[in-house]
Amino acid sequence: MKRTDIIKRLAAVPIFKELNFCELEEVVKIAIARFYKKKAYVFMQDDPLDRVFFIHTGKVKIYRTDSAGKEQIISVLEPGEMFPHAGFFRQGDFPAHAEIVEKAELIVVPIKEFEKLLLSYPELSIKLFKVLGEKIVDLQARLEAQILHNTYEQIILLLLRLTKSNGVGKDGVYQLTTQFTNRELANMIGTTRETVSRTVNHLKKKQLLRQDEEGFYLIDRDALQQELF
Repeated sequence: MKRTDIIKRLAAVPIFKELNFCELEEVVKIAIARFYKKKAYVFMQDDPLDRVFFIHTGKVKIYRTDSAGKEQIISVLEPGEMFPHAGFFRQGDFPAHAEIVEKAELIVVPIKEFEKLLLSYPELSIKLFKVLGEKIVDLQARLEAQILHNTYEQIILLLLRLTKSNGVGKDGVYQLTTQFTNRELANMIGTTRETVSRTVNHLKKKQLLRQDEEGFYLIDRDALQQELF
């Protein structure tokens, strides 16, 4: 990846958006561009947490596994996003696995060097806190969904969340930019594939969602939102 490409990608990352070219050059000095093939692991759960990643191209799945090997998908990240979000300003391990969904080019920055950069540019710390704050709000919403809503409503809330994190909208209809299987959707909220399958089929019959020829979900977000009430 060319130096100018790295600068262009970093300029699109929320916490770096207002930096000028010279300031972005300081970030590039500590950054390394790496290419990953599909299905490759960027890191494994419990590996030493020593790097932060920015996605230039491709997609990355973040998920955890329990002692029995059961998978829980946390998110599927797309170009412009950073990860991991947990672990800054402390020593520890990566809290989850990061697996390449589509071949990807990632910009890698050592956390120690990144922390030095934050000290040099305090405005970056404020932006980082805002990003982390948004993630905390998202996690709180997920927890609330599990506590206050039944499984049917949780699946609807998940689909609505995916229209924001992994969707592109046009005329009120959102196409998910990642193909999710029923198993993967189930793993996101801790339910079964069969339950998701029944719910999806029910929502299709009500014309609240459908799939295009390539298998991507098309969701009428406003109509699906009304299904909760």
